[in-house]
Amino acid sequence: MQSHTAKQEALDVIQRLPDNTDIEEIMYRLYVLENIRKGQEDAAQGKTQPAEELLKDIQSW
Repeated sequence: MQSHTAKQEALDVIQRLPDNTDIEEIMYRLYVLENIRKGQEDAAQGKTQPAEELLKDIQSW
């Protein structure tokens, strides 16, 4: 699998958007991309929480 830089991934996301996409949509897509990257890094480092534990936390809100 080919490794991409953050810049290349951002450019790829932007290039797939329609030409009439506004800046807010572009910013949102980049925000989502960054959060996915962070989640993947956390998962690779074992920094995850079991779903059952997460559901218990949510129910206590």
